[in-house]
Amino acid sequence: MKYAFLDFWNIFEKHFLRAVETSKSGREIYASKFREIDFLSGITYLDHAGSALFPESLLKAFTDDLRNNVYGNPHSQNIISKLTYDTIEHVRYRILQHFHTTSEDYTIIFTSGCTTALKLVAEAFPWIPEGTKQPSSRFCYLTDSHTSVVGIRGITASMNVLSVPIKPKEILLSEKNRLSAEEQNCTTPHLFSYPAQSNFSGTKYPLSWIQDIKSGHLCPIKIPGKWFVLLDAASYVSSSPLDLGVHQADFIPISFYKIFGFPTGLGALLVNNRIAPLLKKTYFGGGTAAAYLAGEDFYFPRKSIAERFEDGTVSFLDIIALKHGFDVLEKLTGGMEKIKQHTFALARYTYNVLCTLKYANGAPVVRIYSDTDFSNPDVQGPIINFNILDENGEVIGFSQVDKMASLYNIHVRTGCFCNTGACQMHLGISNEDIQRNLQAGHVCGDDIDLVDGRPTGSVRISFGYMSSFEDAQTFLKFIIATRLSKSDTKIPFQSSVTMLTTESVPDDHPSFSSADKLSPIPHISDRELWNNSSMTMTSGSWQPPKAEAESIRAAVCETAIPTCRRGGKPITVTNIYLYPIKSCSAFEVTEWPVGNQGLLYDRNWMIVNENGVCITQKQEPRLCLINPSIDLKKKIMVIQAEGMDPVSVSLEENTGKEAVICESKVCSHRVKTYDCGERIAGWFSMFLARPCRLIRQSSDMKNMSHQKNTKGLASATNISLSLVNKAQYLLVNVASILQLKEHICTRSLYCSVLYCFDIQLSTFFNQVVGPCSRCQIICINQQSGERNKEFMQSLSVARGRKTNFGIYLMNQPLHSSLPDILSVGSQVLPVLKENMEIQPPTSSEEKCSG
Repeated sequence: MKYAFLDFWNIFEKHFLRAVETSKSGREIYASKFREIDFLSGITYLDHAGSALFPESLLKAFTDDLRNNVYGNPHSQNIISKLTYDTIEHVRYRILQHFHTTSEDYTIIFTSGCTTALKLVAEAFPWIPEGTKQPSSRFCYLTDSHTSVVGIRGITASMNVLSVPIKPKEILLSEKNRLSAEEQNCTTPHLFSYPAQSNFSGTKYPLSWIQDIKSGHLCPIKIPGKWFVLLDAASYVSSSPLDLGVHQADFIPISFYKIFGFPTGLGALLVNNRIAPLLKKTYFGGGTAAAYLAGEDFYFPRKSIAERFEDGTVSFLDIIALKHGFDVLEKLTGGMEKIKQHTFALARYTYNVLCTLKYANGAPVVRIYSDTDFSNPDVQGPIINFNILDENGEVIGFSQVDKMASLYNIHVRTGCFCNTGACQMHLGISNEDIQRNLQAGHVCGDDIDLVDGRPTGSVRISFGYMSSFEDAQTFLKFIIATRLSKSDTKIPFQSSVTMLTTESVPDDHPSFSSADKLSPIPHISDRELWNNSSMTMTSGSWQPPKAEAESIRAAVCETAIPTCRRGGKPITVTNIYLYPIKSCSAFEVTEWPVGNQGLLYDRNWMIVNENGVCITQKQEPRLCLINPSIDLKKKIMVIQAEGMDPVSVSLEENTGKEAVICESKVCSHRVKTYDCGERIAGWFSMFLARPCRLIRQSSDMKNMSHQKNTKGLASATNISLSLVNKAQYLLVNVASILQLKEHICTRSLYCSVLYCFDIQLSTFFNQVVGPCSRCQIICINQQSGERNKEFMQSLSVARGRKTNFGIYLMNQPLHSSLPDILSVGSQVLPVLKENMEIQPPTSSEEKCSG
């Protein structure tokens, strides 16, 4: 690929000036105090549509408030509780003021978030079901809606009320459905929901629809009755002003973390007082009753709509934090209109530059999914949704883009963003495609980004009030660096070997040097290329053509077939590495005992933060500088690191009463662990300069809590895992490593991986789980802890838009009288399996932390 983007800075200047002209407040916001968060240094956060970031001044104002005042339960009648109640009421008024309305028109009902607010509407709306004398109600929703809106149809179905999806183009044609005066006199209530701003593309749908639908000028479907409007404003209000004095929707659900970043877990439903008396409620919780009887069916609700629907004690401290959120937002930005102009200027500039990026052959670098040309902030929000393409116009999976972006400390969002309707509309995914993708193993939120070469989702960047032009520039430079600054010369892939005998590393290959920083081989510099691996073998892969494969199966099915190198030498294990502490440095051995969980003591320990969450090199690269080693004779693990005195941990489990037992999670698998004590915790905390602890998996849970359940594995119930992500072993061949090393310089690698067989290693039979999709950890230099983006980029290019390298194996011990010892020199025997199914990783496995 050739550097086709010849004059980036001239184009940048052109679009930058135009963007600033769009909003003079853009410079003011850029120069303000947004960068109050010290830990954001070097981080480019582009997921403001997912959550805003909170400034330090908000936390300071809130904590100062808590230090200076005592707040009690607002349902009590004492003085401090009265203070809490009054403060909450003040916050209600502040919210109404923010949306340019008053308590005469709207009531604030606090919820745990936007989703809960939507569920409340679904349960309380005065639906008229099918089968009554009156015409029945309808629930209509725009297909470009969040999952939480579409999910309302589950409740309406249980009430025998029909739901009707409406495509955006169809609502524009709904003027034909205008009702007659007689039809409008029908009192049957219908509900139409649409987003003020698409959380997928940033498209802003007309707020004028609210009045048009309520007045009958627009009708989603032609049916007698009165229409009420549910405006999903969660995405919209994070960066745009909403005037409810003008656009009087009946229900407006919001989440406050989208606006302020803090507090989370708090939302609200703004209810138009005109419909509030019509809402129905069955359950009643603490604080909602004016009176009730425990022994008889008598209940009388409170008069206040808010108190009637806020079951139990509201999250009063979080509500108090909102007051400071509004104060800080106004102080830092000058208001929502300035935020709207600022964020749109950034989005418009980024959009315009992305549209100019072309490969040398004229092909576009990105495909943007948008309904607008980013020319008007009234119809487009600060969201850009896209996929990156290669020179041939093929989509590069969003998972690979996300991995590469993280290497540049750029944080984006990928997938379908809880908006399947918009994803289908923009990506051309049919209903049948969704169902086929599910059968192929793809579920919402996982990392399966391509199925049969077609994308299952996309990449989204979004700007917030803290965003700067530096953020936009950093993102654009990332796209250019990874897509346009490469050689245009493409070296064809080598031909696959088409026979059972495979070519492996020549006997006279050069010896490995520990000073060679380009090679990822252990003892060279990048041992973490093997993170989660336990052995390597001197084997290339073979891929028989279909015709030959059938004859091979007939001849050798279920039979071990020795595969030899040139010269007749067998393929053998060359190196064995285990990782006693998850994500720390490897421990190399020449022979090692094998147990039910794989290599003995492999990933039996892991480091967790103060919240008990596993820390890996993704978050803390310096973990690679921690060197654990196992002394089987002394029954200890010795832990060393530069500048620290060695510390040892007994291999014998601490089963005494003093052991602190806790439950942890590894890749969504529940594991029982115990803490290794204060002395060890202090050692790790001192070296990493952050609070952390060392924990060990408890043996009484090994066979029942963290088990592999992969389809096709024999006796899966008897296979237990230690603190690994997916499997007991990762098998990598040396030939592929040497080719990757060469490709880092030449970009001419053809990596091949063996995953069409089962593997027999001497006395051990291993079933193949599937290919290993490598994460960002392979880019960390294991001698220095520094990141090198080239490894991931080279692997992605070489593997055809994927980063697979190595295969996962699960141990299946053979019935043998030989000792369970794996040694360097063990012979590798591929066993061709009939109908071998290799399952894609599940969503929980794809979200592993490393």
